[in-house]
Amino acid sequence: MTDTRIRLLAEEDWDEVVALEERAYAASGLSEGREALRSRHRASPGTCFVLEHAGRFGGYLLALPYPRFRCPDLSLSEEGAVQGSDREGNLHAHDLVIAERARGRGLAHRLLRHLEEIGRAAHCRTLSLVAVRGSQVLWTPLGYRARPEIGLPASYGTEAVYMVKPLEPAVTDPRAGVSPGVDVG
Repeated sequence: MTDTRIRLLAEEDWDEVVALEERAYAASGLSEGREALRSRHRASPGTCFVLEHAGRFGGYLLALPYPRFRCPDLSLSEEGAVQGSDREGNLHAHDLVIAERARGRGLAHRLLRHLEEIGRAAHCRTLSLVAVRGSQVLWTPLGYRARPEIGLPASYGTEAVYMVKPLEPAVTDPRAGVSPGVDVG
């Protein structure tokens, strides 16, 4: 995949991000709109990425630190940095969309692996997301565990499920032994 690059989201990307987000979510009533999307980026610009594939916009990932077992409300904009998130050690993958022409190439997994690296570097203990439209079957094999008991904002609809994945610290010294697991329950 030498023709694929992940970089931080930039100002000139917003038209493509908004258009792709609308195509992905408008029909299901889950589209947030430009201002809400931009507010997520403003809350954590260092964890929002664009994927370039074959020299073109190929998708995006908006992520932000968020307390574990909580998530952004799709109907509200973020009010600056999320309070209490550093203490919790959780990075929330809020929105990931791959452009139609680039799907089926493992690019979503590549973006998620990049986010995991960022999370580990920031000493996050977990990654979280909200699975919509039955997508939890896609997230489970990637190590995300459904937490159906976690209440979600009504803006996600009744089928959405909160999911969490432990992030094992990177072992840089093989003599350091096995990293302890992270309790996600």
